[in-house]
Amino acid sequence: MSGDIMVNITRASDLTMVGANGGGWVSPVGTPALASPLTQPTDPWAALGAISDDGLVNGWDEDSQEFTPWGLTSPFRTQITKSVRTFQATMWETSRVPVMSLHYRLDEADLVPDGSGITKFAETASPTPDRRAFWFIVLDGDNARGFYVPQGEISERSDVTYKQDEISAFEWTITTYPDAAGNTVYHVDKLPLTPADPAS
Repeated sequence: MSGDIMVNITRASDLTMVGANGGGWVSPVGTPALASPLTQPTDPWAALGAISDDGLVNGWDEDSQEFTPWGLTSPFRTQITKSVRTFQATMWETSRVPVMSLHYRLDEADLVPDGSGITKFAETASPTPDRRAFWFIVLDGDNARGFYVPQGEISERSDVTYKQDEISAFEWTITTYPDAAGNTVYHVDKLPLTPADPAS
């Protein structure tokens, strides 16, 4: 009908993000963030190597308390009581020294092989906190997202399987902790501009 009102539905495929590629690095706490997700990390950042095709999962774990006054059936206030950011990834290069250092909570110096090429270390029954800085990037064509974790720690480790038809891997959940400014994750992105809506 000629009198029908047509609504413009705006869509822009370049504003979507597919985790086509990416990587991770680790460094001592106190290492500053990179200025751009397109900058190549250098010492003291150490590469974590190949990550499984499951990519990177940025998790949110939040709890809240609702307050419903007497006489009402829906809350009139909600208070956030827990807000935790995590990153999950599966490391395939389990013989890479920075990866082993993280997985076993050891200094890299403890993983230097002896004169015959043998590496020896022990796993303690009483591990101590092992916080480090992390840098993750996700790449999709010209789009890039960077995540700087000033203080993070592996809080969950999966079992490691050694068998003929499966690659051995370290599957980690990294929990983030607030820095002196109270922040857990800093975002550094290179993304296209959002176009103006047709009616603007």
